[in-house]
Order: sequence, then C-alpha cells, then structure tokens
Amino acid sequence: MNTDIDCIVVGAGVVGLAIARQLSLSGREVMVVEAMEGIGTGTSARNSEVIHAGIYYPAGSLKAKLCVQGRHMLYDYCAARGVAHKRIGKLIVATTEQESVHLEGIREKARINGVDDLEVLTAAQAKSLEPALSCTSALLSPSTGIIDSHGLMLAYQGDAENAGAQCVFHTPLLSGTVRTHGGFDLTFGGADAMQLSCNVLINASGLHAPTLARRIAGIPSQAIPNEYLCKGSYFTLQGRAPFTRLIYPIPQHAGLGVHLTLDLGGQAKFGPDTEWIDHVDYDIDPSRCEGFYEAVRTYWPGMRDGTLSPGYTGIRPKISGPHEPAADFMISGPAHHGVPGLVNLFGIESPGLTSSLAIAQETLLRLQQD
Repeated sequence: MNTDIDCIVVGAGVVGLAIARQLSLSGREVMVVEAMEGIGTGTSARNSEVIHAGIYYPAGSLKAKLCVQGRHMLYDYCAARGVAHKRIGKLIVATTEQESVHLEGIREKARINGVDDLEVLTAAQAKSLEPALSCTSALLSPSTGIIDSHGLMLAYQGDAENAGAQCVFHTPLLSGTVRTHGGFDLTFGGADAMQLSCNVLINASGLHAPTLARRIAGIPSQAIPNEYLCKGSYFTLQGRAPFTRLIYPIPQHAGLGVHLTLDLGGQAKFGPDTEWIDHVDYDIDPSRCEGFYEAVRTYWPGMRDGTLSPGYTGIRPKISGPHEPAADFMISGPAHHGVPGLVNLFGIESPGLTSSLAIAQETLLRLQQD
C-alpha cells in the first residue's frame, strides 16, 4: 500500500529531534510532528542542562550504557557544531560518616558502567576545591558538564532539516491504526487537521508516550507500561554562588537529591525535589523552598535565609511508581511488541538529554530487529 511519508517522529523534544536527525542522515524521508508551538517546550526545556557522566545507573541498564556512550558522542558533537557547553565537573558529597561509606559503592558502580575517572576526596581535599563546602568526603567527577539544551535542539533540528526532514507544529496525534500489511494510518488535530500514512512511526512524545501508544489500534496493550508523573521544582540563588562545580548529595530514591547546578552564565539553581502528581502542572509552589534551605545547608552551611527565588518546574516521565524500583529506559521496538516499523520510547527521563545521540542510534537498531 502507498504511504504519504516514510517516517513520522512524534515529539520534537531533544530525543525526538536526535532520532529525526539520525533517520534523515541515514537517507530516510522524515517528518517530525509536534503538538506544541515549537521544539523542546516540554520536558526538554525543563531540566538541569547537565551532561551526566553515567555514574548512578544499574550495571547493564540502558541508562548506564546509553549515558556513557551518549556523553562521549555529545561532547564531540558540541565541539564540532559549536553548541555552548562546559566540562565543569561535579562533586558528589557525603555529609555524614554513614554517607561516606556509600561513596565507594557509587564509585564501583560507575567503574562497572565505564566511568573510570572518579576520584575519592577527603573533606580537606574537597574543601580545597570548593572552600564553601561542608562534607566528610566526596567523589570528583571531572567529565560531568553543562550545556545549552535549546542550542543543542536547534543544532539537531538544523541537521535533520538540512538532510531533508520537515517539522510540523501545533499538530497533536489524535489516533491511529496499524495497517494489516504494514505501516500506519494516523489522524492529527490542530488548526489544519489531517490524516497521514507512514511506514515507520517513532513515538518520542515524552510524558504521555504510553497514552499516545494506547491511541493507536493494533499495538498490544501488554507492551505499553503505565505512566507516572514526578514533578521537580527548581529554585534560583540570588547573587553568585561560591562554587565553581556542580554539587550533588548522595542520591535519593526518585531523583538525585536537591543539588546545586550552574548554568553557562554562572547562575546557580537548586533542585529538583520530588513530588508525585496526577496531572501535568508546571506551577511552582514558593513554600517548597523551605525544605530546600534545610537540604542545601547539609553541604553549604553558609547559605543565608531569603536567598532563594522560585525558578521553574519539570516533570519526569516515569514508568514506575513512587513505591516501585526505578525503571530503566524502555525503547520498545518490533522485537518487543510485534509491530514492524514502530518504536515507542517510554520513561525517557534523565539522562535522556545526555544520552540523546546514543538513544537515536539505539532506536534505529530496534527498528531493524523484527
């Protein structure tokens, strides 16, 4: 049967754009379809803009594999394409002797994942790097960095479009059907509602990727996970922070704790915390900053009252709930769900930005695995 276009990528976040770029460069005809008004308006616009090293993730997981691969690829890509970034480094800090015991385990997990440049520091060594820091010991990660995430997405979009891809906005995917003999019939809404058919469908729609998958008749329901929303708030520091590196506490269950990150202009922000919610809500509750002061003062006791201002919030696209073990990335291709030409990307939270180029490569591999 004839189709209107070879490949449709749903979602113009950092991962969708990276996949569209990869497909286009491989010679495929590609259309990126986005419900919002432009690229990167959802999860991709609401993160900490950190290039992660690949330290914390379980050995053998996709998160570990693709983060380490993706980090190397991303640094090379940014250098080649002039995307603003900086290999700033970070300290993972223990603030009690009990926490110090965990640092060696974190270092060993990182080594297994292929991160072999971590250095254990005494309290004195850490303080010599960051005099305002209070800790009992720390791990130094020199390969952690920061990036202009919007600049990265513009570069991915430019590469894709230069290779022939097109991006369409204000066009939500409403429903679809898997064709009996291959391909997909899709119905899109928006001011210019339309129906399109394609051979390849990539669901990179972020927060609601499971919901979107359920709108497409013919995808087995058992191959679609539940979706959960975990909100994180960020608060910005008034004035300049006395740190030159990122500062992270020992990781927590649903996130990495209230950490300090710096943007490329030197502005410091703290977050994200964790708040499980049942609908998308990006409003920030100013009162949550009270818990931030307590958390931050465990490693920066000199932080003054009244120096935090509400920044922004982000939502992690979880596929495991608050009382369940953290889920891995789920890149669901034909070998998993039995539908040729379809890849669903579920639970692509952090380190999705760092991993984006590697995720794109992995997506093409999954397409080929029937």
